[in-house]
Amino acid sequence: MTPPSPAHPRDLRRLVAAGEWTAPTAGILDDYQQANLVVVPSAAADEFAEYCRRNPDVCPLLARTDPGDPELTYDNCTVDVRTMLPRYRVWERNALVAEPTDLIEHWRDDAVAFALGCSHTFDAPLRRAGIPVSHAAPAVYVTNRSTAPAGIFAGPLAVSMRPVPSSLVDTAIEVTGRYPTGHGVPLHVGEPSALGIADLTQPDFGTYPGLAVDATPVFWACGVTPQMAIPEANLEYAITHFAGHMLVFDTLLDTATPSGPRTAR
Repeated sequence: MTPPSPAHPRDLRRLVAAGEWTAPTAGILDDYQQANLVVVPSAAADEFAEYCRRNPDVCPLLARTDPGDPELTYDNCTVDVRTMLPRYRVWERNALVAEPTDLIEHWRDDAVAFALGCSHTFDAPLRRAGIPVSHAAPAVYVTNRSTAPAGIFAGPLAVSMRPVPSSLVDTAIEVTGRYPTGHGVPLHVGEPSALGIADLTQPDFGTYPGLAVDATPVFWACGVTPQMAIPEANLEYAITHFAGHMLVFDTLLDTATPSGPRTAR
């Protein structure tokens, strides 16, 4: 059974580290900065950072660690990335080998962790604008669009979808544009087939929320995208978050001061 929603991100991280919270983070701690995780060997870290730079709407880079250091700092909030996300995915070469709830046995001395912005951070502002956003993890689709490659990293674009009342689509665009660390404005509005999505009811990740007759599907860039690039990179190992199971920082988005990536130490 999932415990009651915590009042502050540090309370959530404490529950996660204790193994008492393994559920998705969608719909909890509204307005706090949520983040996706990518961990790669130090030899590939600069190329991954360049991949983020070339795809800023897909991979808004918040922070990175030094090699081997599991502590990551963003906006004066320091977290241990081995234990403070509810679930992870571990890759070896081009194969997914584990989906653990901590990384104690999987962390390596040359590991570099990256925190990337997540669209859960603008769900609460959308709700306040009158747009009903599900508290479940959003539907995520792998599209027929490609990201800009950087070195060994390349792959398709993944998007998250939220149904928006058709009369409020412009509002959704305006609201989410305030949050570049949440992927910013939508990448596509309307017909799913334009993204190569054949069946909206069958997402690759997350939960399909339904689509009312007066609603329009709106698609934002999604932090699942780097997971599509990992198999092509043929890394010795890599680690990501499990879809919908994010790292939650202490930053309140509506009070945060925009800034660039910060490194631990």
